Amino acid sequence: MNQHRALAMTPVYLFALCLIVLTVLPAAAHDGPDPAAKWSFDQARVKGGVLQALLGPDLKVNPKARFGQHGHIGAMLFDGESRPATVTASQEQLAKLLPKKEFTLSAWVSIDSSKRWGGIVGYFQDNGDEETGWVLGYDQERFTMGLSTEGADDGDGMMTYIRGKTDYKKGRFHHVAVIYDGETLSLYVNGKLDVSTAEQSGAILYPKQPTVMTIGSYRDVNEDERHHGRISEVTLYHDAATAKWVAEEFKHREKLSMLDLDAVEYVIDPSIQQAFLVKPFLQAVDQAGITVTWETTRKSKSMLYYGQTAECAEKVELISPGSRSSRGFVHQQRIEGLSKHTQYFYRIESTADNGQQVASEVRTFQTAPDTETPFAFAVISDTQGNLEVAGQIAELAWSERPSFVLHAGDLVSTGSNKSHWTDVFFPSMETLISRAPIFPVLGNHEADAEFYYQYMDLPKPEYYYTFSYGNMQFFMIDTNRTVAPGSEQYAWLEKQLKASQATWKIVCHHHPPYSSDENDYGNLWKTNKSSRGDLRARELCTLYDRYGVDIVWTGHIHTYERTWPMLKGKPTDEGGTLYMVTGGGGGGLENPGPFRTAFSNVVHRDHHYSMVHVNGKTIEVRVYDIEGRLFDTFTIQQTPDN
Repeated sequence: MNQHRALAMTPVYLFALCLIVLTVLPAAAHDGPDPAAKWSFDQARVKGGVLQALLGPDLKVNPKARFGQHGHIGAMLFDGESRPATVTASQEQLAKLLPKKEFTLSAWVSIDSSKRWGGIVGYFQDNGDEETGWVLGYDQERFTMGLSTEGADDGDGMMTYIRGKTDYKKGRFHHVAVIYDGETLSLYVNGKLDVSTAEQSGAILYPKQPTVMTIGSYRDVNEDERHHGRISEVTLYHDAATAKWVAEEFKHREKLSMLDLDAVEYVIDPSIQQAFLVKPFLQAVDQAGITVTWETTRKSKSMLYYGQTAECAEKVELISPGSRSSRGFVHQQRIEGLSKHTQYFYRIESTADNGQQVASEVRTFQTAPDTETPFAFAVISDTQGNLEVAGQIAELAWSERPSFVLHAGDLVSTGSNKSHWTDVFFPSMETLISRAPIFPVLGNHEADAEFYYQYMDLPKPEYYYTFSYGNMQFFMIDTNRTVAPGSEQYAWLEKQLKASQATWKIVCHHHPPYSSDENDYGNLWKTNKSSRGDLRARELCTLYDRYGVDIVWTGHIHTYERTWPMLKGKPTDEGGTLYMVTGGGGGGLENPGPFRTAFSNVVHRDHHYSMVHVNGKTIEVRVYDIEGRLFDTFTIQQTPDN
């Protein structure tokens, strides 16, 4: 995926069902283009895994695809993982179907999960050496359209992406239309012009190698980012429509756009058995409370039992069926009124709408201590898609009985892929995070995906936040977004650091300001030029110097590195901040460059985790490899006048 003249896209998936009586305005006679292809996503039109087109070639769909009915209007529901709909036409038939110059696209679509690159319908290739075709989609907030023509304004034939100005509403149908008249590309949302551009003109350029025309995914030869939401109708025209025609098309189904799909009942496949998609895990612990999160396969009423003995005599009933997620229902419950620094037991029972029940094992947790009590926590990063290694790391860390887990990002390999959460991250970490609360930051592999926010219970705006534990205050930053002076996060962090009265100030973000890595910041096997760290993240170091940050934990580089204390960009033996890369949670290991940097104290290539032990003005850090062998340890002590 490449970013070009404008913001690239995010895929989104289809899901959920409902039965509701809907009055639809009758179609009014009007002048407009004649369709070349039209697909209405009604279950009655599906036979043997093929959706019969109203006009044009049929679509191949998932034989187990689910459909919703909104009055007499149908919609196909995708969970973000099942295969999208693909046109069954031969390449010869496709050549006739694909517009040559002018065209109009019309689609009724809802979005349940936002993504960086979302696809509604397209036929394209988007790689560095070829960017051709067209694709209607969306990103994390708005609808988008990409187009490549022979008359691109810079003459390179590359795709231009236009991004709408209107934020879409999740769980609502939208009418999205695109008109290209050979000179201007225009995007309409709910009957109104949203954005237009003249950057492309002339005939449309198509991929040299045949690809697939797809509905419900951002798909080319090496990408398939699948939609989570609904698609009701898609129509392709070989002529350019008028703005008046688009407005009338929207009015025909305007009441469809008014439905709050989140408030509509599901129709669940009766073959789905009640089970945990995600077993209960812990978050957001403090001296008086903690959050428990889990996910079930079916809509459920749940009971959270807890107490100071394994009998779990106290209980909280969850009447809510859980918030809808791809393939399941996420439940989140806060327990308040607890005693500080106290061991508790808890378990979950979730009863589905069909009466089936699933129950968790009894697990333990401990509330946070006061500022005088010693504690210890684990630091892990870049667990990614390695179920085996991340599982071993979690088991080893749990054997140390940490009070909580600090995760420096890249929890999963692909944040927009549901199975990377449910089948890899949570199963691998369950032993640990079902007993020790997790405090994460976003890595680049999360891609700011909706699943991160559905699962994580963090202070708003969630991509940055602060929390305190004992005599430490933690400042959690998203270095995927801008952190330059004048940015939102920079200003917030400076304010928080300045006001902090904590004995220890700890920062955690994904990208390392300092790194000896061989090729992430300049290939040191081919040149001696390297920034030796993330320059965007390094802009924060001014704040760390000014306000006396003690340690900055990062990931991103899949190795271990500890710097000397750094001050004003140089190693120092008085004061300064330690920078620690702890990216050995599961991702493929990386190597340091061919020579030692001045800032580097310890570099070690292995999967690993860190344990941090805090006692008043003393910190002891111990770092262990995948076999549980200690390979680095150090102590920091504050002097009485600190």
